[in-house]
This record gives sequence, structure tokens and C-alpha cells, in this order.
Amino acid sequence: MLIQNMVLYQDRYFIRVNKESDSLFYFFDYDTRDADKNMQFQHFHPFYEICVMLCPVSTHFWEGKPYLLQALDIFVIPPNILHKTQYPAGDPCKRLIIQFNLPRQVMGLSNEFQLLLDMFQGGPPIFRFDPELQQTIYRKLNDIFRMADRTDPMRNLSIHGKFVEFLTLLFLNKDKNIYSNKPEIPDIEDKIYSVASYIHNHYSEELSLELLSQKFYISSYYLSRQFKNVTGFTLTDYIQMTRVRNVQAMLINTNMPIAEAASACGFFSFSQFNRTFRKHIGMSPSQYRKQSLLSTGNPR
Repeated sequence: MLIQNMVLYQDRYFIRVNKESDSLFYFFDYDTRDADKNMQFQHFHPFYEICVMLCPVSTHFWEGKPYLLQALDIFVIPPNILHKTQYPAGDPCKRLIIQFNLPRQVMGLSNEFQLLLDMFQGGPPIFRFDPELQQTIYRKLNDIFRMADRTDPMRNLSIHGKFVEFLTLLFLNKDKNIYSNKPEIPDIEDKIYSVASYIHNHYSEELSLELLSQKFYISSYYLSRQFKNVTGFTLTDYIQMTRVRNVQAMLINTNMPIAEAASACGFFSFSQFNRTFRKHIGMSPSQYRKQSLLSTGNPR
């Protein structure tokens, strides 16, 4: 099936090359989601993720801030960035999710691979191009779709080569990106999302209802009530969850002692941190680190 006269698509179709713990990894997931499956809180991955929504509109949250996407936009999320997708009400949303790892140290090509990955740093990398350029870029992903059924010994290498071509086209044409974020949301929601974004950027600091209400010129009562209405979380729970998610990333990706990770993420009482972590994750920080490292095959 050709969606938007541009992207080959088959529901419940997927392509996998290696495991997510490998330095070279690909998982292409062609699937549908609807509003009933909207995530409660933002999550992160230890790998890169590309979201291509094939429905007319959807909203993606990058560290608390909403970004409106239309069909065929390309949204790339680097590892350990808190994000979630909000699907529109109505018919299920067709989508292509690509999760991948690329080795940064490639003999003779390390600088080029580093440049490809660096273009996804520093802010939400969302790409929107004119139809002719879109056609050229999506042709690479359609080639991968067709390659997936191959059984020859070069199948995985061919997929990798086409995907690098896809990333290279993004890099070479990034100056032709015409994406502009213009979500049509009420002023109070915009204010609340600004508060949420501030929390994501300052979670390691002292944060409180009083401090945030003063900074954003909102009464404490109004901020507390509207924050819950807009995000579905109390302000305190949102701050705690943001800190916990960042601790989780540190436990998986670094050898930092648990107490230091907790302190670096804004928990100034270790006993309170342990209670909060158990409340939201359902296990102790040490259990979480051990389980995560075992599941990824990381011997640290």
C-alpha cells in the first residue's frame, strides 16, 4: 500500500537487524495507534528513534513542549530524550517508527557518521520538505521496505547502506527544511507547556509550586489546578517523574553511583529519592539498574 502517494506501508509489518543493545541496530515498525493508546508520561530510549506519522496531524512532546506534525514530517529523537506522542481522536493513525543505533567509530568514516548523528542534537529535529524532495528521500525507505523479504547474505548490509543514504539526504538537505511549529493551543495551555519545558530543563535545581508560580506570573492555586488539567499530573508528580526518568537514563548509561545520580537529578534526600523511585517504577534503583543491564546484555 502506498500512503500519501509517497510511503510504502503494510500494517503489522516490521524489519529488524540485530538487537537494540548492538552498536548497529535497526527496527522498522509499520503499525497503527489511536488516542486510546496515548502515553501517560514521557519516556526515553537508549537508541535513536524516527517517527513518521502518516495521519493528517499528530502532536509530539519533546521534554514537555508540544510540536504539531503533519503527514510525512520526519521527527528524530536522540537517545535519552523524554518524549511522547499524542494521537488524534478518530480513525487509528498509521505510522512508521524507526529505531536505530549507528556505530560512531567506523574506520575511515568516523567523522562522517558523527556529522550524521550530530544533526539530531540541540533541539527537536523535525524535517518537512517540498513534495519533490520528499519523494527522493522516502524512496530510500521504500527500498528498505522491499529489501526486507530478501534472504541473501547481503540483506542486512543492503538495508544499512540504504538507511545511511536516507540519513545522508537529510543531512545534505537540512537547509531546505520548511518545518515551522505552530500548534494552535489556548494561551493557558501554552503557559503550562512552558512551565513543563522549564521543569525538563531545570530538574536538577530546586523546584516548587511557589517558585514556578512566581517565575511564570501565575497564582499558585491557578497553576496547580491548570497544570493538572493540561498534563494530567499534579505539579509535584510531574517534577518527580521528570527527575526519576533522568535518573533511569543515568543508571542505564553510566557507572555513576546511585546516590550521585539522584543528587545530579535534583533529589536532595536519598531516602526520599528511594521512596519516589519505588512509587513510580515499582522497584528499587539498584534492582532497576541490574534488570536493565541484564536485558540489554551490558556487562557493566
